[in-house]
Amino acid sequence: MTNKWLKIKTKDIVLFQFIIDGYEGLATVTTLDNRTAILQVAIMPDFVSDVMCILESLKKRLQIEEINCPLSRV
Repeated sequence: MTNKWLKIKTKDIVLFQFIIDGYEGLATVTTLDNRTAILQVAIMPDFVSDVMCILESLKKRLQIEEINCPLSRV
C-alpha cells in the first residue's frame, strides 16, 4: 500500500473524497484533520499510476498540495 498525504481547501474535502471513492477499489481517503484539511490517500499497489493520473487531473481543478507524512497524526 502506498500512502500520499495531501492538504486541500476545507470546502473541497467532501468533493475530493466523493471523486476518489467513485473509483472503487483503487484507493481510500481518510481525513486526518478536518480543520486543516489534511487527507491520507491509501493507494492499492496495482493502481499507483492510475491514482497519480487522477490526482494530477484533480490538481487542475482543486487546490491540492502533497505534503510529508504528518507523523503526529498517524
